[in-house]
Amino acid sequence: MEGKVWKFGDNIDTDLIIAARYLNTSDPKELAKYVMEDADPDFVKKMQEGDIIVAGENFGCGSSREHAPIALKYAGVSAIIAPTFARIFYRNAFNMGLPIFELEESSQINEGDVIKVDMDSGEVINITTNKTYKFRAIPEFMQELVNAGGLINFAKEEISRSL
Repeated sequence: MEGKVWKFGDNIDTDLIIAARYLNTSDPKELAKYVMEDADPDFVKKMQEGDIIVAGENFGCGSSREHAPIALKYAGVSAIIAPTFARIFYRNAFNMGLPIFELEESSQINEGDVIKVDMDSGEVINITTNKTYKFRAIPEFMQELVNAGGLINFAKEEISRSL
């Protein structure tokens, strides 16, 4: 994963990620049009497919809505990096196939930097500043969920293998 960084602060809750007023649909493409709208009204217009969100503490707090990681993924966000994530968001993200990485030094990465995330080596490489950071290891099963595109795809692959 490689992309431009978009920065957000601490305690970005699921209502900032996708506002409740848009939850009358479960269409991922429709949700994607409004991702992060209340935090940055022009976010979707400015970002490009593959860009990466770098945030502060407790990203994804608030309600347990699965719409939040779905909206981010379908908007084209390739990964989210933060020191900590709300636990339910953490699990929902992996279940949806959205890779997230816990990195204490996320505050050292600036908006506009271009970074690369190497899941295999456990590194975030800031191409702009030529700095490398190690993120907390992701359990192998969670990596498999991301590689499969989420829990449902993973389960389908497992069923196909057993037939």
